[in-house]
Amino acid sequence: MVANTPALPEELRAGEGTEVPRTWDPPLVEPRPVPLDDFPPSEHSTERMSVLLADHTPRHGTAWLAVEYAAKSGRRLHLQIVAPPVPPSDDAAGAESGRRFPLVVFVQGSAWGEQMLGQELPALAHFAARGYVVAVVEYRPSDVAPFPAQVRDTRSAVRFLRTHADRYRIDPSRVALWGDSSGAHTALLTALTEGDPEYSDEPDGEPLHVSCVVDYYGPTDIARMNEEPSVQDHVSPTSPEGMLIGGHDVLARPDLVAPTVLAGHLHPDRDVPPVLMVHGSRDRLVPFGQSVLLHDALVDAGRSVELYQLRGADHGGPPFWQEPVLDLVDGFLRLHLPPDEGLRSSQRREVDA
Repeated sequence: MVANTPALPEELRAGEGTEVPRTWDPPLVEPRPVPLDDFPPSEHSTERMSVLLADHTPRHGTAWLAVEYAAKSGRRLHLQIVAPPVPPSDDAAGAESGRRFPLVVFVQGSAWGEQMLGQELPALAHFAARGYVVAVVEYRPSDVAPFPAQVRDTRSAVRFLRTHADRYRIDPSRVALWGDSSGAHTALLTALTEGDPEYSDEPDGEPLHVSCVVDYYGPTDIARMNEEPSVQDHVSPTSPEGMLIGGHDVLARPDLVAPTVLAGHLHPDRDVPPVLMVHGSRDRLVPFGQSVLLHDALVDAGRSVELYQLRGADHGGPPFWQEPVLDLVDGFLRLHLPPDEGLRSSQRREVDA
């Protein structure tokens, strides 16, 4: 339907591009900035019009897509960032003065190859509504840059997010890592190699201060993947594990495999953040025993770890994104992330008053 617009008086009609004297003045209201509460409601109505009351409760957050955080090996690397809903008052105040949220950096699994960065983005946006900024990391695939490039890229991404915390409503003192499959392997190694310059492209960069790590069905010892039933080759040079170490037979190059084994990075003098592990009992790609290996190594080292087996679950999929499992992840994060200093300060002011 085309809206009816007032016709110009005959005397003002002219050829295209011709200026005419302004002798016809329709009623105009000069624009000026006005807060919503002071803005007058429209007085127009029509006989068949219906009226609904506006609900200003925010239901969805904000997304920043394809945010470039680095350029390496001739590739631009990106983040997909989702933030929770904020009250209109915070939104009007701007990111710098509004509430800050803990950061959860999610490393999307891909057998260390090219990632589908949107694969879990809808589920993560749903999770972000619980009060987190979630950022999905793009790393260099192993055929472009073998191990430890993926760990270095994740560390660069966290540093970028900490540097730009104001822009994305991040509380840089509250950072957690989360990954699935090869992304979990990468997330765990990022935490376990804190302070080791071999795993950083910014040797003089600030520490990440990761508070905890969530591991969804990640491999932990790539030389032992085929000790259990699997539908995938984990040994040959062209296997995901072989490509991770530069296109070599996994069993023929223990020297290249050793740095990828998570338990090898457990040292008495190195802090290890608490770890939550969730793994399916019928995982056809990464055997459940891989999580048991790391769990037992962490227990033997006196570190904090929780392991949950999802009975009947395969390698990822809907079982890992059901509300009870997300409640588990949410509870783990809230337990181990530092408290919200902004809320604590607000509560102290209320007590003092």
